[in-house]
Amino acid sequence: MAYKQMAYVYDKLMMHAPYNEWVNFTQAAIKRSGKKIEQIADLGCGTGEITTRLAKAGYSMTGVDYSTEMLTYAEHKASKDKLSIQWLCQDLRELEGLIHFDAVVSYCDVMNYITTEEELKSVFKRAADSLNDGGLFIFDVHSLSHVDQHYINQIFADVMDDASYIWFCSEGDEPGEMYHDLTFFSLDGEMYERFDEYHHQRTYSIEFYKQLLVAAGFENVEIYADFKLIDENIDDNSERIFFLAEKRSV
Repeated sequence: MAYKQMAYVYDKLMMHAPYNEWVNFTQAAIKRSGKKIEQIADLGCGTGEITTRLAKAGYSMTGVDYSTEMLTYAEHKASKDKLSIQWLCQDLRELEGLIHFDAVVSYCDVMNYITTEEELKSVFKRAADSLNDGGLFIFDVHSLSHVDQHYINQIFADVMDDASYIWFCSEGDEPGEMYHDLTFFSLDGEMYERFDEYHHQRTYSIEFYKQLLVAAGFENVEIYADFKLIDENIDDNSERIFFLAEKRSV
């Protein structure tokens, strides 16, 4: 799950990612819940773009990622902006030591890197263990239709002055499964350095995620699409599915 060398060019290639929309969705979901949310853990925080934005919005943040390189960049950003954020290097499938959070969020395809049922069960259970009773768990995944229509067997590329990539996305054996073969070129002095990444993702049906959430100790599961906190807004054109669940009180 670590991004390894990709961390060095990640921000350049993700500069147009809708980070503010994730933050706005989070704040809208919290407001709608009516809960007092102060402590938030960001699982799979990457270089901290969402984590730092939520910290600036007044939340006490903890960022968790498996990539030390990503966390180095995240910590640098937080220090530059004088933000007090705790950064933890952990595999989400083995998450431990997090307790008494009011909310846990995980965005930008992080859960699509959890590719088996057993691993998802573990991640959801550990997210629940990190929360206070009634705490919120919010995450997003690619929709099955979006993977089928816009990712599988496609080629993507981007070229900038100091970084570029070519990305082949191939179909896996299971529905919603895909493999990403990426080649990056990053300017290092007067020479371009090449490095390669190979990523594995899978998405599941909405009902499957919902069943696992309930089994992990969540209730009141709400489902939305494409950053819109609107009931019944999911259709065949929905690209990103959002889940909002509450930890069941013991």
